[in-house]
Amino acid sequence: MQLLPSARALTAAAVAVATLVTGGSVAGAAPARPAAAAAPDIPIANVKAHLAQLQSIATANGGNRAHGRAGYQASLDYVKAKLDAAGFTTRLQQFTASGRTGYNLIADWPGGDANKVVMAGSHLDSVTSGPGINDNGSGSSAVLETALAVARSGYQPAKHLRFAWWGAEELGLVGSRAYVNSLGSAERAKISGYLNFDMIGSPNPGYFVYDDDPTIEKTFKDYFAGLGIATEIETEGDGRSDHAPFKNAGVPVGGLFSGADYRKTSAQAAKWGGTVGQPFDRCYHSSCDTTANIDDTALDRNSDAIAYAVWELSR
Repeated sequence: MQLLPSARALTAAAVAVATLVTGGSVAGAAPARPAAAAAPDIPIANVKAHLAQLQSIATANGGNRAHGRAGYQASLDYVKAKLDAAGFTTRLQQFTASGRTGYNLIADWPGGDANKVVMAGSHLDSVTSGPGINDNGSGSSAVLETALAVARSGYQPAKHLRFAWWGAEELGLVGSRAYVNSLGSAERAKISGYLNFDMIGSPNPGYFVYDDDPTIEKTFKDYFAGLGIATEIETEGDGRSDHAPFKNAGVPVGGLFSGADYRKTSAQAAKWGGTVGQPFDRCYHSSCDTTANIDDTALDRNSDAIAYAVWELSR
């Protein structure tokens, strides 16, 4: 969903005066760069096309895309091929979990200050019991489409952009932890912010924002305020997704979440619509987490919010 021009202008202005992700002050900074283009609207049809591909991959590979299995490898191949064709520099990081070989996919967009890296990531694996379309095809597909939007627009931010798809999250954040542990302290210090997206299309959705780094949190809240959508602090998944290894290593983190197996309250339904007393995602970690298990409006809004944050935080 695209912001109305007035709302986008308001949110852009709000973020422009915010403290930098690294905690530095605007005062005394170098002369401003020329105004960068606003973040593009992320086409929901493109995000859903990626989800359809992930569903097809799961269907052809035993009904899942789990770590160490053929469905995960095919998912990885699909995402990597899209990024390679778009001009990203990609690499695979190998690790072992539960006796199986796993992989993270890291994609760097050429250019930008390599000492100031903005990362956006999501886990690409599913549980063994289902195809994992909301958990976490939704985050993986939206991050992929945001990366492809960077390439289509030729965006050249001041900071360096890096995107990641993690393996073996469902086994305990194994892939993201392996990545963070592979970095020396100097490399970790170069990451000015890591944005995590794990379940953003829940069928009975909420709009939850991580309350970790204040600047990242404010960026997302400003975006949704521009749409007139109230948000809540994310607590259900706190520490249970791939932002945790980054946070524990001192990297500023933030992200979005639309809810898992917690149940929607009457106050939340009054704000967001949906069904009181039902889980945000009744198919969480189940075989019914298919392409039918997605709320298009939530997926659209959250996908656009991802792009907005990537653009704003990398200027």
